[in-house]
Amino acid sequence: MKDNVNKILEIDQTSEGILRLLLNDSKNKNALSHQMMIQLKEQIFMASSDDSIKVIIIAAVGDTFCSGHNLKDITDARNNEDDGRSYFLDLFNLCSSLMQMIISCSKPVIAEVNGIATAAGCQLVASCDLAIASDSSKFATPGVNIGLFCSTPMVALTRNISKKEAMKMLLTGDMIDSVEAKRISLINNYVPSEKLHDEVLSIAHKISSKSHATLKTGKEAFYKQYEMSLSDAYDFTSKVMTENSLADDAKEGISSFLEKREPVWKED
Repeated sequence: MKDNVNKILEIDQTSEGILRLLLNDSKNKNALSHQMMIQLKEQIFMASSDDSIKVIIIAAVGDTFCSGHNLKDITDARNNEDDGRSYFLDLFNLCSSLMQMIISCSKPVIAEVNGIATAAGCQLVASCDLAIASDSSKFATPGVNIGLFCSTPMVALTRNISKKEAMKMLLTGDMIDSVEAKRISLINNYVPSEKLHDEVLSIAHKISSKSHATLKTGKEAFYKQYEMSLSDAYDFTSKVMTENSLADDAKEGISSFLEKREPVWKED
C-alpha cells in the first residue's frame, strides 16, 4: 500500500508488515512543523491498532533527516498578540506528545537516519526504539547557539546517553558524526549510505517475524521498568513474565524450540 499525505509525509506499507513513514519536506529541511507532527501522530496512532503492521520505520528524503522545528514559523509567531506564547506552548506540547506516542506505540519504531538530525530532529532519533544511520549522518542539539536551549530534546537525549555526554551536546551545540553517535549510544549502528535502507529493512524483517503479542508486552514493560527502582522493576517484570508465560505464543514458542521447528504465532 502506498499513499501520500499533502506531500510532506509519504507512507509505504509492505506486505511483510513494515510501515515506512518518509519525511518529505526538503524545502524546509524536513522540519517538525505542526502539519508534519500531526500527520506522524495520525499514522503512528493508526498503526498501533493495525494488526497487519509489525514494525514502523521513520526515514526522510534528502540530506537532512530532520532539522527540528521551523525557525521561520517561530519567528512569525512573535507577531501574535501574545508574542507567540500560545503558539510556542502548542508547538512544544505537540512535539512532546509525538515523542511519547512513539514510546507508547505497541509496535517497534526504527529511525533510518541518512543526513543531519538536529534539535527536535535529534530528539526524534533518540525517541525511536532503534536508530540506524548512514556513515555520513550528523547529530546536534544546537539550540544554545541561538539562545534557545534544547530543553525538550534533552528529555529524550538523557534517556539514551550518559549525563556527561548529554550535557556536552546540549552546552556546546556541536555537531557529532555517526562514529561518535554510536559510541555514546545515540544510535545502534551506522553503515554506508548505499546500504542503509537494506540494513534497516533487514532488522525490521527480523523483528516482524517475532510474535506481535510478545513484542507488545516487551516494549511496554521495557519503558515502564526503566523508570522504577531496582526492586520495583524486578517485582513488576516478574509479574509480566508470569502472564507472558501463560500466553499462547509462549507455549507455541517453547514447543517449537523443543521440537526444532519454526513457530506459528497464534496471537498476531
